[in-house]
Amino acid sequence: MKPLRVGVIGVGHLGQHHARLYAGLPQATLVGVADVDAERARLIGERHQVPGYAQSAVLLGQVDAVSVAVPTSAHHAVVTACLEAGVHVLVEKPIAVTVAEGRELVEAARRRQRLLQIGHVERFNPAIRAVRPYVGRPGFIECHRLSPFGERGTDVDVVLDLMIHDLDMVLSFQPGPVEEVRAAGVPVLTPKIDIANARVSFASGCVANLTASRVSMTRMRRLRLFQRDAYISVDYQTRRGAICRRVGDSGARPTIEVEEVRGGDEEPLKLELEAFLHAIANGARPLVSGEDGVAALDLAYQVLDAIGAFVQRHKEP
Repeated sequence: MKPLRVGVIGVGHLGQHHARLYAGLPQATLVGVADVDAERARLIGERHQVPGYAQSAVLLGQVDAVSVAVPTSAHHAVVTACLEAGVHVLVEKPIAVTVAEGRELVEAARRRQRLLQIGHVERFNPAIRAVRPYVGRPGFIECHRLSPFGERGTDVDVVLDLMIHDLDMVLSFQPGPVEEVRAAGVPVLTPKIDIANARVSFASGCVANLTASRVSMTRMRRLRLFQRDAYISVDYQTRRGAICRRVGDSGARPTIEVEEVRGGDEEPLKLELEAFLHAIANGARPLVSGEDGVAALDLAYQVLDAIGAFVQRHKEP
């Protein structure tokens, strides 16, 4: 099968890596990039020996699929234009600014019969792939995503910037409908919420405790799952994990057996792009669908609503 013609719209911090990887994938032919910053588009285009456009509409007539890595505020307009042009889309997370916008994109993809994949790249982390076969029905999930302060991403609350990665991951374990969300958060270095903690209870009895911070001294990306037969931990950064199981009769003092696992060295973003191209070629549902993106965004807003209620309850008189 001949390679798919692809392009990238938005070649800033993230989009430049989409272009770099597409340029090296045998399943794809990078035919151009676009960015509202014409000089940036020209620079990245020259790097990969393809045209760089200031208008994405020029690119749409030449491609089968695109990655969209523009600011979230532009997701709805840009992705809609791509889908209406008959182009398959991988859009960086979150799917849109609002849940309503996200649902409109899902409907547009359905109507035009085009694939819409959301860039929740942690689903493709090799460590997650290594431990996922061991995940059954978690009773408790704990997530920590901490980063030092940086200018990028501070236009939104830390929940939409960082925690949404883990909200999507928790939902990917299929814990069932959300029953209750409790959360707290505070602004520290920006007017937005910079550190947040959420406790999400599901009807299945599973509870997820999530902490996200962009004002930490060190960087941390960790996931822990506790289920009836095992404790599973993952370090996204080192791509290492561990599966701890109880062995021996239930009446005796249990012995713990630890199996260490290590993910491969593949770049998660490369695996994500390969999955996108594979889904298009085979007419398959993407691993992270538009519906998944809407579900993660909806839960993120439930967390933000709970933080808002927390702030109101503890507002100084």
